[in-house]
Amino acid sequence: MHMKTVILEASKTENITLCADVIKGGGLIAFATETVYGLGANALDEKAVEGIFKVKGRPFDNPLIVHVASVDDVEPLVSSIPDVFKILADRFMPGSLTLIMEKSNIIPDNVTAGLDTVAVRMPNHPAALAFIRAAGCPIAAPSANPSGSPSPTKAIHVLSDISGKIPYILDGGDCIVGLESTVLDISGDVPRILRPGFVTFEELNDLLENVENPRDVLSGKTDIESIEAPKSPGIKYRHYSPKTPLTAVVGLPDDTAKYITSRMDNDTAALMFDDYTFSHPNVVTYGNSRDYSAQATRLFDALRTLDTLGTTAIYAQTPSENGLGIAIANRILKAAGENIVEVD
Repeated sequence: MHMKTVILEASKTENITLCADVIKGGGLIAFATETVYGLGANALDEKAVEGIFKVKGRPFDNPLIVHVASVDDVEPLVSSIPDVFKILADRFMPGSLTLIMEKSNIIPDNVTAGLDTVAVRMPNHPAALAFIRAAGCPIAAPSANPSGSPSPTKAIHVLSDISGKIPYILDGGDCIVGLESTVLDISGDVPRILRPGFVTFEELNDLLENVENPRDVLSGKTDIESIEAPKSPGIKYRHYSPKTPLTAVVGLPDDTAKYITSRMDNDTAALMFDDYTFSHPNVVTYGNSRDYSAQATRLFDALRTLDTLGTTAIYAQTPSENGLGIAIANRILKAAGENIVEVD
């Protein structure tokens, strides 16, 4: 399946309409959200959803997130609305929070990887909301990139990743958050974070007071083999990885910087905090060591840049695991796989 992929400006109404018509016809569209670019299909059309897995090369046991344009659109998708839903929706819809609830029977099995729960979110991006409204259906969408590689935060990333496989990319600008949404499971008695993201544990716990925060899952250090049917995207498989082998270097910034600088040569690249950068052609920075928002926004673009340098190894200075830092560390540790160095 090869076609010409065209980038369309999301600010033009006729482009939104054109992309909505593709969705209505069972096709796929890449579109901007505030987190990352998504690869969308009609969430209620099993065959259309199958196209997402094919284009991404995504394992079928990895569930998708369903995107809606209003809080009212959630009710038909779930079998019951948990008590905490309204509190969370008032605060985070629209927003970078995905909620997992018991699904209704209108959701096809391939959206949920056969599970009885569905993940739902309302993106905080005007073009994404206009597109979902125009399509007239909920949109199932993972990130618009080949499975396992760094997520796209610019339209040009999508074009370089999956050009020729979809007709249009709805360009709503660079993603301001830059990391995938936080996934919170509210289908059980206790709300449980399954994937860290822009909405932090602290924010959620201040609101609900009883949120479970399983650090093993969040840190990216979960025993992968023990997860049979992950309830959330981003748990089971190696994700976010550049093609060049990446080593996550964990510890205090002074220590991680020393470790990395001592290992640099012409075949080595480094991902560094702005305030720890050093003179070397293969250093890419992604924000001040204390500026987690900048790190989140710039991380995936930096990983893609590092991949173009032609080196054989990348060392990544990894933020401490608190607040939004947990979500950034999670992505870097996931990208590193087994290659994690902890320095004292």
